[in-house]
Amino acid sequence: MKARRSALLLGLPALTAGATLAGAPVIVPTVSAATCPDVEVTFARGTAEPPGVGGVGQKFVDALRSQVGGRSLGVYAVNYPAGDDWPPSASAGAGDANAHVQSMVASCPNTKLVLGGYSQGAMVIDLITIARASVAGFNAATLSEDEAQHVAAVAVFGNPTDRYLGGPISEISPWYGAKAIDLCADGDPICTPGALALPSPDEMVSAPHQSYAQSPMPAQAASFVASHL
Repeated sequence: MKARRSALLLGLPALTAGATLAGAPVIVPTVSAATCPDVEVTFARGTAEPPGVGGVGQKFVDALRSQVGGRSLGVYAVNYPAGDDWPPSASAGAGDANAHVQSMVASCPNTKLVLGGYSQGAMVIDLITIARASVAGFNAATLSEDEAQHVAAVAVFGNPTDRYLGGPISEISPWYGAKAIDLCADGDPICTPGALALPSPDEMVSAPHQSYAQSPMPAQAASFVASHL
């Protein structure tokens, strides 16, 4: 396998109140908001995986959870089709991921955000981080520089960025610098530089591309991310 690391997303106090009406005390129910996590992973699953973070994402999250110590870890699964038609599917995921990160930056500014994705899900993350314009039917939903500063780390697996954006995250964006890791299994055609073409069904089901969840790479990425939290 090879690892490509780049050089380069509140709790509200509970409120109680009392009032007196016709001599009888009326208690207003306590209102509280969920506490913001110390760390949150936003992860986009791969093509055809059921809703959630997917197999690779779950292995990554589990490994990271064991390395964050006493800090709380939240998880957000990008809500998108993960369908066979990559451009509209990944573009929908980018829109959802972008909106979620913006929401977290606004409501939980102290949460350290981690972005991750596998296969088509990695392209979703590309579209909100390194993309500067739409290409080959993929619609960019790029985070602002200020929003990027809230991202502590990025971890992607089987990322097709070489096909669409000309190189790994490390060579394209100065914003994500040393806080990104881009992992590609040996022989994985999806993350191997090649012609500007959509991944074929055979490439998506190839053994190297399907190997990530059973490999050491999710744990490797988790260790990298933990070192940046």
